[in-house]
Amino acid sequence: MIMPNHLFLTLPIFFFIVNFLIVFPSAIGDDNLRYSECRSYYDCGLLKNISYPFWATGSRPQHCGREDYELTCREDQYPVMKIEDQDFLVLNLSRQFYTMTIARSDLWDTPCTHNIVNTTLDYDRFSYVPAVRNLTLLYGCQPGNMSVPNSFTCKVKGTDRDDISCYVDDPFSGIRMGNWTSCYLNFRVPIMWEGVDVMPDTPDKLKQVLKRGFQVGYEAEWELCRRCVLSNGTCGSNPNSNSFVCYCGDGPRDRICSRSGDSTSNWKRMVVVAASAAGSVLMICVIVRCIQARKQIFKRSNNKDLEAFIRTNGPLAVKRYKFSEIRKMTQSFKDKLGQGGYGDVFKGYLLDGSPVAVKVLKASKGSGEDFINEVASISRTSHVNVVTLLGYCFEGQKKALIYEFMPNGSLEKYTYNKNALQTSNPQLEVEQLLDIVTGIARGLEYLHLGCNTRILHFDIKPHNILLDENFCPKISDFGLSKLCLNKESIMSMLDARGTIGYISPEVFCRNFGGVSVKSDVYSYGIMVLEMVGGRKNINARASHTSDVFFPDWVYKQLEMGSSLGLPNGVTEEENELARKMILVGLWCIQTKPSDRPSMSRVIEMLQGSIEALQIPPKPVLTFPPPEFSSLSITCSFLD
Repeated sequence: MIMPNHLFLTLPIFFFIVNFLIVFPSAIGDDNLRYSECRSYYDCGLLKNISYPFWATGSRPQHCGREDYELTCREDQYPVMKIEDQDFLVLNLSRQFYTMTIARSDLWDTPCTHNIVNTTLDYDRFSYVPAVRNLTLLYGCQPGNMSVPNSFTCKVKGTDRDDISCYVDDPFSGIRMGNWTSCYLNFRVPIMWEGVDVMPDTPDKLKQVLKRGFQVGYEAEWELCRRCVLSNGTCGSNPNSNSFVCYCGDGPRDRICSRSGDSTSNWKRMVVVAASAAGSVLMICVIVRCIQARKQIFKRSNNKDLEAFIRTNGPLAVKRYKFSEIRKMTQSFKDKLGQGGYGDVFKGYLLDGSPVAVKVLKASKGSGEDFINEVASISRTSHVNVVTLLGYCFEGQKKALIYEFMPNGSLEKYTYNKNALQTSNPQLEVEQLLDIVTGIARGLEYLHLGCNTRILHFDIKPHNILLDENFCPKISDFGLSKLCLNKESIMSMLDARGTIGYISPEVFCRNFGGVSVKSDVYSYGIMVLEMVGGRKNINARASHTSDVFFPDWVYKQLEMGSSLGLPNGVTEEENELARKMILVGLWCIQTKPSDRPSMSRVIEMLQGSIEALQIPPKPVLTFPPPEFSSLSITCSFLD
């Protein structure tokens, strides 16, 4: 593939800008990042405004603290700190006195712990404050006839029996240890004795004392940190060596920040700002240039598609409009008539004042070949039951179709009425339904047989049938249509799609047969059943599975001899017309394509006598598989 000339100039500029905007500022700003993130305080659970030497994974990086001072943050709880393989809850921190209040996590809720070990600290980093006293807890004591002071009951090590236990202040307040030789477990835990008037004599009071925790002083090179802060730096460490580092605006230092740090930092900021501003301007220029180039390439590609089609098939029979003319025609898309999966429809007016319907298609990722084929398909048609295409627009990704205006809208709004007389869209009479059904059949017959190129619609449904002022039906929306030569009866296809509920079995599984005009016959049959029954093919609110798929319900009504849901007061003649349309619809939805009638035969059945029609066999495939609730077909069909 040959690269366009403008890309040879654009790519080097682009890589230069990326290097200028990302690599250079990031190298300059890395030091500033550590300085700013370590300078701010952070919160960890219930503790607020924490700083050096503490850090926490996910909340504050390790280089902002010391390796041994890691906190584990817990939402709405006190953070946990591990000291000598024991977990402590950090209840309070004092930066002024360099102290912290901690409590053993295993004794937080109960003194009856399974992990009975003495409390140990790293005395190189921590030291007890004077108000701390050791409390010795004795478990499983049997004092004999002596009364046991401060006793309580708990289960030790998960045993089923209750053991008498006690606790005394250490040293043992004059109690002779000889009386406690039967106590088989004991351990010490520090407590804050200050403020405790008497020894706690109940388990609840003991828990209150333990939850107060105890204070320790902690060491983290305070003199170095104090001098660093006074020099406008912030304290941290080297994660590799765990040695002290003073982070400054112009980079890290071993002790304190240099006096010229502020000016150096300001100079770096100015360089970064200037580089970013210049790079942003260049980047905008490159983006604008790329957008312009892309539009030119896309436009040239579309023009090539159109030129290739004209060379092969001759000029299109309808007028091509500019998108500016489309905008003017619709008064800037003022009056929206409806919308669908492929675009929005707006009302517009030609220069002579004639109303038109303008369908603006959504932008697609592919080329314009499919759009051109769609325009060609409709422009070749001329039938009273096929909507007339008056023009089209094809500018890059902007595509639009101009149709004749249908004042009565789509058939859909007249089909699914439960309370027809109470709506703004009254239900159609049975004779009108027959005329509409026959008109649609004539339109499909024309598409299948009357054109030089056979057209398969693939999306026949009430939404795509428009009604003029006289309720004459016209087939519209050829977005999914396919062209094939008249001699071809079976069509090869890889990307057929449709609307769930109207898709014939062979479209989603070739085991039922090849895709052909009989696929449109199936969709037509489903639509006829819906029109007569006044309900959608698939009823998700039905309480029984057999009522969910409408044809199943129809067969059930025929077997019972019921009125097929027609409103009260219909004449016998109207009932026969409705029954005729139902039978025709059932013949059209036979599972095997070969069992379905052609559209010519459908017209004969609609115009003939009902006595000549037999009830068709119930299709083998009725209820649609749930896996096809949303469908984008990629099966391969063989001739």
